[in-house]
Amino acid sequence: MAAIEACQSAPDSLTFLTNEWGRPFTKKGFNTWFRKQVAAAGLPDTCVPRGLRKAGGRIMAENECTSQEIMAVGGWTTLREVERYTLAVDRKRLAARAQAKVAAANNVVPLAVVGR
Repeated sequence: MAAIEACQSAPDSLTFLTNEWGRPFTKKGFNTWFRKQVAAAGLPDTCVPRGLRKAGGRIMAENECTSQEIMAVGGWTTLREVERYTLAVDRKRLAARAQAKVAAANNVVPLAVVGR
């Protein structure tokens, strides 16, 4: 909450990061600013904003947010884009449920999950 309150934007704004004039970044402006921050921190050029967006989508999926909620927060416009980030989470959740069902029904050790 302290970080949000420290933002230059108005309290009722949905924009957390603003440019030097207190306005929302343009896409190009944000990418330029982000690259400068990455360089200043000594991080590799592979650190890109898309990675943050993807991580946010995955975190929301892991916390059972709906695809519609994830789309709203991340700015995605199609379900296909969001599915890219939620499929792995869904598979992991479904695999755990399948293992528990087999173990409970047959009193056996759960099956191994491929890819773990």
